[in-house]
Amino acid sequence: MDKKKQAFLIALGKRIVSLREAKGISQTLLAGKCSKDKQSINRLEKGNVNPSVYFLLQVANALDISLAELLDPRD
Repeated sequence: MDKKKQAFLIALGKRIVSLREAKGISQTLLAGKCSKDKQSINRLEKGNVNPSVYFLLQVANALDISLAELLDPRD
């Protein structure tokens, strides 16, 4: 995998972990809110998957934030 792509996916995963933990939500609960399994969330948070925009929208909705906020690297 391209190094820039991998770095982006890892950073995105870390952001999701940070946002999820700030809201006090477990991986299992987030997975349920996204109609995914816990392993899908785990792979996403580790940067091991290139998620679709729809999957990211599901995550953002489950975290009660906008997609733009999820993808904002400034936080």
